[in-house]
Amino acid sequence: MGLRVLAAMSGGVDSAVAAARIAEAGHDVTGVHLALSANPQSHRTGARGCCTIEDSRDARRAADVIGIPFYIWDMAERFQRDVIEDFVSEYAAGRTPNPCLRCNEKIKFSAVLDRALALGFDAVATGHHARLADGVLSRSADQGKDQSYVLGVLTREQLGHAIFPLGDSTKAEVREEAARRGLMVADKPDSHDICFIADGDTRGFLSKRLGAEEGPIVDQSGAVVGSHQGAHGFTIGQRKGLRIDRPALDGRPRYVLSIEPVSNTVTVGPRAALEVTSITCGDPVWNGPSRFDDLTVQLRAHGEVYGCRFEETGGGLRVDLDRPATGVAAGQAAVLYSGATVIGSATILSAS
Repeated sequence: MGLRVLAAMSGGVDSAVAAARIAEAGHDVTGVHLALSANPQSHRTGARGCCTIEDSRDARRAADVIGIPFYIWDMAERFQRDVIEDFVSEYAAGRTPNPCLRCNEKIKFSAVLDRALALGFDAVATGHHARLADGVLSRSADQGKDQSYVLGVLTREQLGHAIFPLGDSTKAEVREEAARRGLMVADKPDSHDICFIADGDTRGFLSKRLGAEEGPIVDQSGAVVGSHQGAHGFTIGQRKGLRIDRPALDGRPRYVLSIEPVSNTVTVGPRAALEVTSITCGDPVWNGPSRFDDLTVQLRAHGEVYGCRFEETGGGLRVDLDRPATGVAAGQAAVLYSGATVIGSATILSAS
């Protein structure tokens, strides 16, 4: 007997093919599009986002082709609170958040899944590129599109009610299948991570909400080498857009080493000063097998993978890397893997 499945349909090709596959497998599928903005025109347009009027229309047309019921759920208030406001407050605190990860955690697999279960659905299906077997999350067959990192924050219970139909397919195969099925989104471009920043200007978006306040850019010795209009406009490892008045003595580029929101100070220095081998994390989520080997950690979406060891420390984690990493920013997630399998995640607090 088939399951009652709620298929989250963003209006893109991945979620459309995922819904089609679940329906074809004999499950009772209902499509739902999440309205995440009270003013959809303010979000990205031209198929670059996942929150526009155009996207909702594309999702509805795909549901019609598949032959499944379709609804739109208004999640704008929850999205504003749990994703946008969280994004702004994290930058204000000198951290670098991942809004896509937060959306998966708080919206798609908290608010949506909770409502789906309350309505009698057995599971929620999405178009994420990741494998899920017996509640265990693993990397996608398409390494270039793998999204297991942004799903690493999900709990075992949430994964137990999730379906990711695309895990064994490449993006090219998904597009070819969409064309065969007559889905008009077959050639639609991929969405942009920060869908709620309409013009892509993150610094401008933050300045409008946090204001402009001039502060110093200093080198490692504390000497002032420039100024800025708000520490929230920077992230660890940033090289471009620093507007430094005095070049380094060795003539080499300088990078953001630290951000101090209280004093509104940004410290810059050489790339070598960014290297860290030990990372302190909080709020761990264990969602994979308890026995593992070939342990690695990924420190940002589409980032490098590092061999590592970890130790639980009073409600947190210390992760020691086998080789130095650069650009490790507080607020990002450290997702631990055993081979291709996710075993858990935690929020990066600091690194040294």
